[in-house]
This record gives sequence, C-alpha cells and structure tokens, in this order.
Amino acid sequence: MQQHIVTAFSDELEQLSASLIEMGGFAEGMIRDALRAVVNRDVALAETVIARDIELDQMEQRVERTVVRMLALRQPMAADLRNVIGAIKLADAIERIGDLAKDICRRSQAISEDDNRSILRGIESMGQAVAHQLKTALDAFSRRDPAIALQVVAQDDDVDSHYNGLFRMLLEYMTEDHDKIEARSNFLFIVKNLERIGDQSTNIAKTVYFIATGEQVGTKGLRAVIETEDKGDGR
Repeated sequence: MQQHIVTAFSDELEQLSASLIEMGGFAEGMIRDALRAVVNRDVALAETVIARDIELDQMEQRVERTVVRMLALRQPMAADLRNVIGAIKLADAIERIGDLAKDICRRSQAISEDDNRSILRGIESMGQAVAHQLKTALDAFSRRDPAIALQVVAQDDDVDSHYNGLFRMLLEYMTEDHDKIEARSNFLFIVKNLERIGDQSTNIAKTVYFIATGEQVGTKGLRAVIETEDKGDGR
C-alpha cells in the first residue's frame, strides 16, 4: 500500500473507533437516565430516553455504512480486519443496550405510582453495577486492553448475583397482592433488562479481547484474571 493510502486508512480506523466510543457514551447516558427515571419515578425523563433510541439507531447505521465501505475499498487484513469486523459486533451490542434502556423506561412508566423503596434501591444498585461494567468494557476497547476486557467478563458474576437476589425479592412482592401481579411484573422485566445489558457489556468485552489478541475468550484467560484479583485481595 502506498504511504498516503496507509495514512488514510489509519485515519479511517481512528474515526471508526471514535464513532463507537461516541455510541458507547450515548448508551451509557441512556442507562444512567433510565435508572433515574425508575428510581425517581420520573415519567418525563423516561420519555426523553425512549426518544433518544432513534439517534442511537442512526449512529449504528453510520458505523455499518463505514464498515461496508472500508471492506470494499481497503480490503483490510489481520489486526486491521479484526478492528473493522469487530466494529460491527460492537455497534450491534451497543444498539441493543439502547433498546434495553428504552424498554426499562417504558416499564418504569407502568410502575410510576409504586414506591417500594427496597426494590428501587436494589434496582439502583444493580443498575450501577451494570453501568460500571459497560463503562469498563468501553475503556477496554479504547485502550485495546485484553486484560481489562477479561475483568469485564469476570464482573458478570456480580451482575448475576444482583439479579438473583432481586428476582427472589420480586417474586415475594408480586404474590403479596394478586390484584397487582401484572403491574408489579414490570419490575421483573426491568431487572431482566439490566441483566441483559450486563450480557451485552460482556459481549463487548469478548469482542475487544478478540480484536486485541486474535483469540476468543477462554477458561484459561478468565482463570488468570480471577487469580490476579484474588492475589490483590490478599487471599
């Protein structure tokens, strides 16, 4: 490749990366505001998050068009190809996170009169864990750091722990009043959507690991990061 072509391609890769980071930051904001809408029972804020999903969809479409153009014109190989193909997977995961945040807001509108503070605190705590997981996954992508990506994958157990605890609490709460089971089931959907956001953040981290190393996340890699964390805790 001639030097000016190589330079132009590098610029395009950087712009593609910047677009994905912008998408991720936008999705982070949607999650943060969706949680506020649930905890504060803010119907108006929920509406703004729902409306923002259209913009996130448009961002994904721009990334897809960029990737198609780069594949057609640049025919990248090796690490460059992983970056380009990985961009499609990352954009898809981020777009799905936006969809889940949107659904959380729709569900929040159905329970805006329900003020069970214990459940709302549990949702807030789980939401913070999920938001941190996504932020760390995006940081791993920004740095192309496979070690950080593995940490994100390991964090999924913490999100699952939040989910299991809230699920049991919600089943008990729903059966307290049979006339309100349908309305209160929206809490279950909110918690499930948060768990799915955690899954998508994990998918982002796995894609980052592949982009950085050319390998899939395996048990050996996860065991290594867990052992490192254990040593850091002095266990």
